[in-house]
Amino acid sequence: MDSADQRYEALKREWIDKYVEVNPDRPELKRFVGRVGRVITINLNRKALVDFADGAWYDITASPEFLRVVDAEAAKGKYDPKANSAQPFPEKQG
Repeated sequence: MDSADQRYEALKREWIDKYVEVNPDRPELKRFVGRVGRVITINLNRKALVDFADGAWYDITASPEFLRVVDAEAAKGKYDPKANSAQPFPEKQG
């Protein structure tokens, strides 16, 4: 495994299944300020696919410069995993 693969694997271990908030100082992320999301995976471009429970996933650079990890207890009530349209059997379907 080369160093690029090792870095990718390290990013996956660091970010996947973590609750996150965006850095409010990043102007391109202002629309997500105050919302808690969950990192679904890390893509090969080293970006975190973040679910903000609005039916979409967003790719945001997996770095403390862009994302901050939120404690799972602090995320309770701020993140609704059932609001995500990617559930195996979404409640919204009839």
